[in-house]
Amino acid sequence: MKIENGRAEGVKPLDILKQYWGYDSFRGIQSDIIESILAGKDTLGLMPTGGGKSICFQVPALMLEGLCLVVTPLISLMKDQVQQLKNRGVRAEAVYSGMMRDDIVRVLDNAVHGAYKLLYISPERLSSELFLAKLARMRQVSMIVVDEAHCISQWGYDFRPSYLQIAKIRRLLPVDDVPVLALTATATPKVVDDIQERLGFRARNVFSMSFERKNLIYVVRETEDRAGEMLHILRGVPTGSAIVYTRTRQQTVDIARYLEENGITASNYHAGLTNAEKDYRQANWTKNQVRVMVATNAFGMGIDKPDVRMVIHFNMPDSLEAYFQEAGRAGRDGKTSYAVLLYNHQDIKTLNRRVPETYPDLEYVRKTYENVACFLQVGVGEALGRTFYFPMETFCQRFHQFPVQTGAALNLLSNAGYIEYHEEQEFKSALHFILRKEELYRIYTTDEDTDLLIQTILRTYPGVFANFVYVEETNLAHLTGFSAEQVYQMLKDLHHRRIIDFIPHRKTPTVGYTVARVDTELISLPAMVYEDRKADFQQRIEEMAHYAISTDTCRSRMLLHYFGEKADCDCGQCDVCLEKKKTKAAHEQDVKEAIQAITSFLQDGKEHQLTELKVLPVQTSVLDEAIRYMVEEELLVIQGMDVSLNSQ
Repeated sequence: MKIENGRAEGVKPLDILKQYWGYDSFRGIQSDIIESILAGKDTLGLMPTGGGKSICFQVPALMLEGLCLVVTPLISLMKDQVQQLKNRGVRAEAVYSGMMRDDIVRVLDNAVHGAYKLLYISPERLSSELFLAKLARMRQVSMIVVDEAHCISQWGYDFRPSYLQIAKIRRLLPVDDVPVLALTATATPKVVDDIQERLGFRARNVFSMSFERKNLIYVVRETEDRAGEMLHILRGVPTGSAIVYTRTRQQTVDIARYLEENGITASNYHAGLTNAEKDYRQANWTKNQVRVMVATNAFGMGIDKPDVRMVIHFNMPDSLEAYFQEAGRAGRDGKTSYAVLLYNHQDIKTLNRRVPETYPDLEYVRKTYENVACFLQVGVGEALGRTFYFPMETFCQRFHQFPVQTGAALNLLSNAGYIEYHEEQEFKSALHFILRKEELYRIYTTDEDTDLLIQTILRTYPGVFANFVYVEETNLAHLTGFSAEQVYQMLKDLHHRRIIDFIPHRKTPTVGYTVARVDTELISLPAMVYEDRKADFQQRIEEMAHYAISTDTCRSRMLLHYFGEKADCDCGQCDVCLEKKKTKAAHEQDVKEAIQAITSFLQDGKEHQLTELKVLPVQTSVLDEAIRYMVEEELLVIQGMDVSLNSQ
């Protein structure tokens, strides 16, 4: 493939699409976005869940000379996309938290030397000294892709300070005209403007697909018996997969068990599971070995299962953005599917309590900052650039603080620039051999499985006698034929027998000091970090509550309006529209019966006064409408106060 002026000469986007994906045409606004980025323009694409975002950057990445940098917070998604690209013969790699430093150096060095067409990177890695040093040597960066771009906006429902590094990255590139492609599935008009400003767009340039999902039926049910209502709904739509979203990890366990006890196969998923457990449960659901996945919002990003017929929200989400994105995982095959929200008025009270929990007062934030420094033994003026493991549970027990408010205070301090707090920094399992090689060979056991595992480790991971090395139970499982759980248990057994030191895979909060510790009284929170975002959070909750309790506006119309899109007509299929149809049909029947009553009353041939019709057992408003209809259709004659049937 010959490159001319940075672009493959004579090769069209459709050629690439056909060659690597086997498709004959693009969908929606994919082609517009691709042509825009190929023209070197900064571009923002608004594409609802399932709209095919990855094609929008993978196709031009293969047409342009150099490396495409893809920034995404979703580690599981980047791993999946990298593997899919490799399967298609595309050179791609990823750098994310939890990788061994040697692996990161190897990948970045290869990127510098042009080994890849796409490099996926998590936003947390953007500010590392290693990445910045390697970036300065990447002289052929073709484009920067920002996935989940709403995370860069302070008005986005999932704002992440690490995303603010992206604009700095643009300025550090050796070439200053590298275009940026920002993609998101959920953005209000306010967020759309903020994304472009924060990414330093050279000109406003937005392509948007309609947020309307004509095959998706939105339903809201107010109920005091959520579990029973959920079961009734799932039994009412017995085919296809389903997702039940809930707020807490324990609920995922309890609801999955409840469904199993009532004859519906189910599994559960949340951020606290190991990667092996997540992969296993997701695979079972994807292969339809279980019908329902009960999950927190940790589940769903990047999942492309077409036959999800139903998404049920067991609890009310914090925002319409979150609800719309999660609900949109139903019906990707274009067939009729359902998005159901279960709620009662206690939900609204619960959401409103989240405002002070998420935005505790300044004194509480200062107290948390001081207590953390005490816990980590950091004095004023110390710890610049240092990062510490932060066992939240131990801290809260020692200082009598609640985890929710503590996490919120740490997030505020992080957003204000005092620290860098990661709630669940992922670290791979690590091990090293305590025994020397000659000692190890002498104590080989009669357990053939354990011997096989030890030999596999020695062949696969050099240096295990000198230092800790990162290992993946799933990789060892693949090499040995054991399950990941069996590998994990054998490694624990070897640890207890003092043959190895084994640190299991973990997700550990971390606190890093981006500035040296300051005196507690000097801590302040700018308006854009506290007051403005608190007000915006409150507004999002009110919009979510309004959506739930509203009974007079089409659900689809409400969602489209929220995202700045005008709806020409009601959807005709949501619970509100169906209730309106039912009410209208009942009213039309009442009018029809009133017409029959009037006709029967006047058929006696006598003279009647208009007021006499009021004796009929018909509601006044219905009677008036029936009389108007009969006059307009010339079925009734009214002269003064006299009324009679038209004899002509």
